[in-house]
Amino acid sequence: MSSNKLYVGNLNYKTTEDGLRQAFGRFGEVTMVNILQGRGFGFVEMATPEAAEEAKVKMNGTDLEGRRIIVNDAKPRTERPRESRFGERRDFRKF
Repeated sequence: MSSNKLYVGNLNYKTTEDGLRQAFGRFGEVTMVNILQGRGFGFVEMATPEAAEEAKVKMNGTDLEGRRIIVNDAKPRTERPRESRFGERRDFRKF
C-alpha cells in the first residue's frame, strides 16, 4: 500500500519548506511540507500516491543543499510511554 506522505531525512538545517516544496514539486503537486526545525528531517505530502512513489524513488540518495537526503514512506506516529529525564519509565501513582 502506497502513501502520499514521505519522510525526508538528513536535511541541511538551512533547508526551508519552500525549498523542499520546490524540489519535490517536480514530481507532482505538493500538498503539505513540514520541517522539524533543528532536527534535520521533515515530511512532504504529495497529492497522489503515484507522485509520492516517483518522488521517493528519484529523490532518495540525491544531494539537496549539500546533504545526501533519505526519502521513505512516512510511518504513522505511535504513542510512547512517558519517560523521566533520566530515561526510565515512571509511574508516580505508586508514591
